[in-house]
Amino acid sequence: MTRYGPMFGPDITFLGVDRCTLDEPSSYADADIVIVGAPFDGGTSHRPGTRFGPSAIRQACYLPHDGSRPSLAMRVDGLQDLRVYDAGDVEMFSGDIERSLSALEEAVYAVSSAGAIPIVLGGDHSIALPDATGVARQHGLGRVSLVHFDAHADTGDIEFGSLHGHGQPMRRLIESGAVRGDRFLQIGLRGYWPGPETLSWMAEQRMRSYEMTELVARGLDSCLTEAFGIATDECEGVFLSVDVDVVDPGMAPGTGTPEPGGLTSRQLLDAVRRVCYELPVVGVDVVEVAPPYDHADITAYLGNRVVLEALSAIARRRRDAAGGPPWNPSQPLLDAR
Repeated sequence: MTRYGPMFGPDITFLGVDRCTLDEPSSYADADIVIVGAPFDGGTSHRPGTRFGPSAIRQACYLPHDGSRPSLAMRVDGLQDLRVYDAGDVEMFSGDIERSLSALEEAVYAVSSAGAIPIVLGGDHSIALPDATGVARQHGLGRVSLVHFDAHADTGDIEFGSLHGHGQPMRRLIESGAVRGDRFLQIGLRGYWPGPETLSWMAEQRMRSYEMTELVARGLDSCLTEAFGIATDECEGVFLSVDVDVVDPGMAPGTGTPEPGGLTSRQLLDAVRRVCYELPVVGVDVVEVAPPYDHADITAYLGNRVVLEALSAIARRRRDAAGGPPWNPSQPLLDAR
């Protein structure tokens, strides 16, 4: 669980927040949030490069890296109103997927068991298995629902002779009992994979997948509201997993398996804000940012803003729960909140 250091970019923290060391629990004993890097792309099936994702997400901002980001939308500062630390990158050798995923699971479990919310910067989507498992070990196996934004279901079985990869973590999570199939909400699926056999398996697990065709027909907000009701039924918390390829590749080109016809970046940011404001989120990962295929850091900026939206919404949820004036998203910008 040691900090990997400047292996895939400079050893900096997310926008200048304080460092912590996972092997030293006292260094994050007061944490609300601990950011963990997972520089791993050993599970990719097409274009690698997501090992550089954590570094790109940490750096992608034109504002000073001063540990402060006041949100215009929510009137909070997610980096100041919450105690946020960055634990650096977990050592994850892409040539040994089982060892690497195990190391990440222990890192996430350490954060979760300390009472903090882990936010994991990927890395390919194979890391969702240890991320959600590490959180579920703390909050209860089968007691954490999963809200999953992605172009792909990631419910494959054996790919390239392996049980692990970025197309299989959701099946492994359900098979292990870490997450219940009927509390698994997928948003943004589209394209030409998986095939009928895998879709039948998903139906048997009672997974709920909101494909883009349904999102277009019913509206994203309506589908999210329905999904939220399922997510909070008989579950203690919610894990949010965001694959940037849920966004149309015109707005997120830097990813390994781009699929045309996705959400806009605005839709994703609004959706992440709703998830983290309205639901009891206990863990987050942001995956599949692949800088080698990015243009002008477009996708890295999106990944960075997904993290900031999550932090801002969590901060606002806690402020409102403490008795402050409730957030009103329809209130004019210059009105006091």
